[in-house]
Amino acid sequence: MTNYLVIGTGGFIGAVTRYIMATWIGQSWGRSFPLGTFLINVSGSFLIGLLMTLLTEKYMVNPQWRLFFVVGFLGAYTTFSTFEYETGTLLKDGELFLGALNVILSVFLGFAALKIGQMLVKFL
Repeated sequence: MTNYLVIGTGGFIGAVTRYIMATWIGQSWGRSFPLGTFLINVSGSFLIGLLMTLLTEKYMVNPQWRLFFVVGFLGAYTTFSTFEYETGTLLKDGELFLGALNVILSVFLGFAALKIGQMLVKFL
């Protein structure tokens, strides 16, 4: 039961953080391109690379920290399903270039952010 509470608490905080960031980014830079979802996915990729490397390779910590941050917080914070929906909407609306740009940038920069997060741990 404790693990469920740890994951649920992290998930609650991650979901609220995602909503706040996506709303703020959308209001600040517009919504013609799904920049909020894109930035959340890239930053989430960075954080999962950083945290999983820290929590499984660098430091011996209670496994509940991984459940809280990675499974709970990042599981709710990252928005891959939203990314898919928004990309589909761009394509349905005839925005082939923006749809392709969203896929290419999200995948490649998300992967780069993951690797940077992992490499950053080596300097800590």
